[in-house]
Amino acid sequence: MSGEDRRRQLIEVAIDLFARKGFGGTTTKEIAAAAGVTEAIIFRHFATKHDFHKAILDYKCGADGIDRWLAELETLAEADDDQGLIRFLVTKIVEHHREDPRFERLLLFSALEGNELALIHHNRTKLPIVEKLVAYIARRQQAGAIRPGDPTLILFALAGIPQFYALQRYVYQCADTGRSDEQVVEEFVRILWDGLRPSASPEPKN
Repeated sequence: MSGEDRRRQLIEVAIDLFARKGFGGTTTKEIAAAAGVTEAIIFRHFATKHDFHKAILDYKCGADGIDRWLAELETLAEADDDQGLIRFLVTKIVEHHREDPRFERLLLFSALEGNELALIHHNRTKLPIVEKLVAYIARRQQAGAIRPGDPTLILFALAGIPQFYALQRYVYQCADTGRSDEQVVEEFVRILWDGLRPSASPEPKN
């Protein structure tokens, strides 16, 4: 096995164990045993826990992925596509939880244990997106397209609803609504947009 393949294997094994047992409950000895290597092999690739955490983030949240997110958001923002932007945000949140519930569990453990991984993840991946969305909401409020309110709190509502649903369904596995994710996303978009539109009156149906 090449050095790069071994490093990737160790990261995958570590993610799986961290997601099931937490950082404090997982030892390098357990990671080594699960990977079928010695602890010396682990320390050859990751000298410290910080190196391990950084490697996990690099592996799961590469800069190219964040750049794609930001580029798509920018396209929607430039078009003043409010509903499209809401749909994009809700869809991505649900997709992320569905496609990688292990990583979401790992981040929950990280936050509960006071581990630095959750903060690093927030600063590296979420903060640039949050800043862009808050600025967009404020701009659209000034244009009269979105009702007044604290833009940051509005964003919490936009992200919080789909995140709660996705956590229940894909991490806790206890919220099967009988609907597809696409149907759920469209319902959330309707609910959220009805709450954000300046007028409380519903839009006419086609």
